[in-house]
Amino acid sequence: MASCLENIQIPSCVWFESGEKRNALASMLAGTFFFLGWWFIIDAHAKYPLEMSNAYHVCGIFGTMSLLMVNSVTNAQIRGDAYNGGCLGPRGARGWLFIGLVMGFAAVIAACWILFADFVAADVQHHWPGVGLFLQNVFIFLGSLTYKFGRSEDHWA
Repeated sequence: MASCLENIQIPSCVWFESGEKRNALASMLAGTFFFLGWWFIIDAHAKYPLEMSNAYHVCGIFGTMSLLMVNSVTNAQIRGDAYNGGCLGPRGARGWLFIGLVMGFAAVIAACWILFADFVAADVQHHWPGVGLFLQNVFIFLGSLTYKFGRSEDHWA
């Protein structure tokens, strides 16, 4: 007995094709996320400079360092295919990736903590500085994940 859905043709999506378009789209999307993240915090700090402590920017700095750490190792290095040298080999690359991902996630959690502790629970007039800080770290983390896992490594564009 044949299925009704056997003859349906689904067009291929540009995003899931491996090739240069996928790499370009993932790179542009990741760059846009990173730009928007820093744009939110710059806007929040420019609009409400008295409510923004300079210590709040540490979350964004750690998020940016996380983005650099996560994207400095390739998937081939993590698998152990293209790793030539070094004292730790693929285990070191995996550890570096793990520490980078933990740093990025910790930056998001710290920004969430600051948002709720200093802007939502406290009786403040403006909530945008906390929301901007949280959005900054969420967008930087999304940019990091998009750039790392959205590209195909077969075609470097």
